[in-house]
Amino acid sequence: MVHKVIYWGLVHMKNAASYIAKLNLLGCCIFFAPLFSLAQTRGKVEVVKDPLIDTLIARRPFLGKTIAGDGTSNGFRVQIYFGSNRQAAYSAQAKFINEYPATQTYISYIEPNFKVQVGDFRTRLEAQKIESDLKEMFDVMFIIPTRINPPKPDGSND
Repeated sequence: MVHKVIYWGLVHMKNAASYIAKLNLLGCCIFFAPLFSLAQTRGKVEVVKDPLIDTLIARRPFLGKTIAGDGTSNGFRVQIYFGSNRQAAYSAQAKFINEYPATQTYISYIEPNFKVQVGDFRTRLEAQKIESDLKEMFDVMFIIPTRINPPKPDGSND
């Protein structure tokens, strides 16, 4: 009999706890409801930001360029000659210029070898296109990732 009385008391205490929780929830709803209705009125929005944000936005067009401002960017060139013979390097350059006079060529010398690189390509795909066109003219060619002089926006290359 004692066990039934304790069990009955526990059941009623659980009911009382759930009743209190429901009353607390109802009280919160009544208290916060007016606050939510006030949040729907129109007002002013004030944006607070660091002044350096405007500076970064102004510098955005120049972020891809070097600090020195030399106008170069990352890109690709096709290397058409690599060797120690100076005359062969200038001959390869002349052979290329005869076929593609509008494309820029570059000769560099790092002892003991000469390199002849052509073009200023922004993408590897552009470099691969000219490389496939040059397969009949030059035996060994490589696409070299390097700093390039991109063409001017108006299309002039001066």
